[in-house]
Amino acid sequence: MTLPPSGSPPFPTTEPAARRRADLLAPEMLALLGGLEFTARKVVEGTLLGLHASRRRGISAEFAELRAYRPGDDLRLVDWRMVGRSDRWFVKQFHEDTHLSSVILLDASASMDWSSRPSELPTKFWYGRLLAAAFGLLLLRQGDRVGLAGFDDRVHAWLPARGGLAQETRLLRKLGTMEPGGGTEAREPLREAALRLRRPGLVILVSDLLLDPEPAEQALRYLSHRGHQVVVAHLMDPGERHLAGEGRTLLRDPESGTRIRISVADARSAYEASVEASLRRWKSVLLPSGVEHHLVDTSAPPSLALRTLLRARGRG
Repeated sequence: MTLPPSGSPPFPTTEPAARRRADLLAPEMLALLGGLEFTARKVVEGTLLGLHASRRRGISAEFAELRAYRPGDDLRLVDWRMVGRSDRWFVKQFHEDTHLSSVILLDASASMDWSSRPSELPTKFWYGRLLAAAFGLLLLRQGDRVGLAGFDDRVHAWLPARGGLAQETRLLRKLGTMEPGGGTEAREPLREAALRLRRPGLVILVSDLLLDPEPAEQALRYLSHRGHQVVVAHLMDPGERHLAGEGRTLLRDPESGTRIRISVADARSAYEASVEASLRRWKSVLLPSGVEHHLVDTSAPPSLALRTLLRARGRG
């Protein structure tokens, strides 16, 4: 099985996979479902079903107080129990229901365009783009406003944060046009997100975090200190955490082009220790600043990451 490269025509839908809950499928099966829009919506439908979302509808605003009725007030807001008890008319008032504004920042650098098993697993960018699409759709269906930007060593065109059904289409189209390439610089995208969110909101960074850590850490802490809820979805291919293979192999940095030949057996222990040290550093620096760091295995169903992000959204 060969996965389509980013931007190529999608595979035709495969009936056996399409009939199952998409949110439970492994990434290699999801890649066979079709284009980004179809697959993302299938994942969202399954995720909502798995969360046992209620179909009951009600008033989303919170009750505040009663006030005396004035001519012209909506009769649906009259508290008829108070009318019967006191023979005086009162109407219910509610706190204004405010919607969350969020920005999803998707790493579109060259390092994201990689898979340790190209014939089996999709790339980190494919996974990240699907995750960004699905989470954006979930937020929009909750009534929130969602914005989007892709970045490598610069910020790509922003999709301003808006709500509604039309924003779903804009979001999916914007993600569908993104292509990975270039180096990685997260500081400027994060600072621009802070400027665009005029009041405290949600910032989701979807990245493999193969970048200069100090500027990114400073920008993430800055966002958190300004009152934003900051969530990092740290994408990691299983081949990045554990060095597989034997003999000598040639490693190449996809962003700088640097090449190095190593003995896998000799380098394995030092490599894996370095990876674990890097993960510990991200957590030790970000968590005390209120930034949530979630490691996302790109061989696992995206619904696992979606549920984690939804729980983070619920605490906001």
